[in-house]
Amino acid sequence: MTGRLTPFLRTAAIFIGVSLAFTWFGVYDTGGSFTLRLFMWLITMCVGGAAAIWAIPATFERYLAEQHVALRVGVAAALIAVPVTISLVAFFLALGGYFSATGLLIQYVYVYAVCLVMVASGVVVAQARRAPPLGAAEASDARATFLERLPVKYRGAAIWAISSEDHYLRIHTDRGEELILMRLADAMRELAGAGGLQVHRSWWVATDGVADTRREDGKLWLVLKSGKEAPVSRTFLSAVKEANLA
Repeated sequence: MTGRLTPFLRTAAIFIGVSLAFTWFGVYDTGGSFTLRLFMWLITMCVGGAAAIWAIPATFERYLAEQHVALRVGVAAALIAVPVTISLVAFFLALGGYFSATGLLIQYVYVYAVCLVMVASGVVVAQARRAPPLGAAEASDARATFLERLPVKYRGAAIWAISSEDHYLRIHTDRGEELILMRLADAMRELAGAGGLQVHRSWWVATDGVADTRREDGKLWLVLKSGKEAPVSRTFLSAVKEANLA
């Protein structure tokens, strides 16, 4: 029960804190009492929170799931900003204020900028919690142990990816490629702490080995630093997105 309440309490604290700050500094000085202005900001924050509950899953998980994270953040913020702007304008008009058409547009831009920062911050925090970074020493040890299977010239090399070819594995490194007799499942088990993930039934890719991405006919490819391309299957697409590789 406590675990479920924690996110709610954290969000409530943020809403109250921001509302108090906006009220104290007189943002949109409406001339109303402190209590009335605090109430206005609390309602506005709740409107924004309710809009986010719909807008973020809609953009990140459904309609724009295949698009770049920057586009998803921008669209989600734009959607959230609409009801928030309407809420602010309604309170302002109720207290005797006035908005021209230009003023409404400017107001929306201001609200959108705030929503953009908040959505982007939320995405960064969510990704950090979902995939905590491995320690550098842990990743280095896992790779160093695996590289002992390769010829001496590869000791200390950076592993960019591993691809399966029949009964062999092709090891892609910054010092070239090498074939070894091994199963991909066994290799991934050894590299569990090396900062990488499986992206296809025959490919494992190190997160720091990806230089770019490419899409063709709806299919995603990860471009390695060597220029080679690793296909991403639908099965592993969500994991690739969570690793911020697409």
